[in-house]
Amino acid sequence: MGRKQKNKSSLSVSKGVEQPPSVNPDSLKFYKTRRREKIPVIKFIEGIRDGNISLLSQAITLIESSLPEHKEIASELVEGCLPLSGNSVRIGITGVPGVGKSYFIESFGKILTRRGNRLAVLAVDPSSERSGGSILGDKTRMEELSADPSAFIRPSPSGGSLGGVAKKTRESIILCEAAGFDTIIVETVGVGQSETAVHSMVDFFLLLMLAGAGDELQGIKRGIMEMADMIAITKSDGNNIVKAELARSQYQGALDLFPPPASGWLPKVQTCSSLTRKGLDDIQNTIWQYLEFTRTSGFFKQKRNEQSLYWMHESIGQQLREGFYHDPLIAGELEAISKNVVQGKISSFTAAEKLLGRYFIRRNK
Repeated sequence: MGRKQKNKSSLSVSKGVEQPPSVNPDSLKFYKTRRREKIPVIKFIEGIRDGNISLLSQAITLIESSLPEHKEIASELVEGCLPLSGNSVRIGITGVPGVGKSYFIESFGKILTRRGNRLAVLAVDPSSERSGGSILGDKTRMEELSADPSAFIRPSPSGGSLGGVAKKTRESIILCEAAGFDTIIVETVGVGQSETAVHSMVDFFLLLMLAGAGDELQGIKRGIMEMADMIAITKSDGNNIVKAELARSQYQGALDLFPPPASGWLPKVQTCSSLTRKGLDDIQNTIWQYLEFTRTSGFFKQKRNEQSLYWMHESIGQQLREGFYHDPLIAGELEAISKNVVQGKISSFTAAEKLLGRYFIRRNK
């Protein structure tokens, strides 16, 4: 029997022309080269002054960076933009979870941009202590405002350090003002210590509250309410209007019992709806009334001066803390002394005194 012949198909497919790569290698090479180039600080400042949003975003990224080589550049950027800043209205907005901060800011922000204002929204966004991740959802929640050419939205993760993110937000305000934004909204994502930090960097502090939120929130309401220049009861629409009006009356009564604030301004309570935009014009008018009142009395300038000094002292504390924990000698002894504290061989206060003493002796040599 002869050798079997291999079956050959009558169909054949030619290799054809080899497809080109999806990205031009020459352009990719050029892109990588451009990425390695360092933009001079003066170019950043000029670009920010001219309203270049891309350079503004890159500059804020440099400010947020923890890399040592970026700190000096960031410092030069802030100093260079400082003479161009200070001409905006800084508004802090906070509220309990579910109050609708992002929806409120979007609706309120659209009113501002339609009237010719340029708006920057900065979010103090405390990161997760477990994962290090952060919420950073403002751009997805404010779709309409994100697409507005007169608005700029920038969330900033804290990386576990509220003091750090607050300092970066404070510096970002300076850069946004230098870029020509006349209204800055600083939003707190968390509830707690972040409110105090934001209150120390804004001109007007707005607290958003819900009608019928329940007594379980009383613990956080008292401290924050004392800082508020105004309270807005949100979601005052549909079947919730009566509840919102009742809440407005109750909160106004509570505010009347508080000691008068240093500004001399009597905080107001109003209702609003981000859905129907009812009451948002009244809120804007109240903010402008407050600004006129405090500028006439001199409190506006006094408050900004006090805030600048406050952040100077905060920065001193933060830099001392960073220098202490990054010191090689302290890093080498910290674990052993910490074990002695846990085992009860030395008190926490004595341990701190020893470590600080060694640190400052080393620094003074």
